[in-house]
Amino acid sequence: MYITQSGDTWDIIAKRVYGSELCMTDLMKANPEHMRTVIFPSSVRLQTPELKTIKQDANLPPWKRGRG
Repeated sequence: MYITQSGDTWDIIAKRVYGSELCMTDLMKANPEHMRTVIFPSSVRLQTPELKTIKQDANLPPWKRGRG
C-alpha cells in the first residue's frame, strides 16, 4: 500500500514504489477507482501489487530507465 503525498502523480508514485515510471499502468489497473485522478491530494491509499517483472525500455536514455 502507498499513501499519497499532495502533488503525487501516477508516474511519480510508480517510480517511488517500483523504481520505474513504466509501471504506472499496472498501478492504475490496481486502483481503478482513482483512474481519472491526475494529481493526487495527500492521504489517498493506493494498492501496490507485487509485479513479477519490472518493465524496461531499452529505447529510453539511461536516466529514464527503471532500475528493476
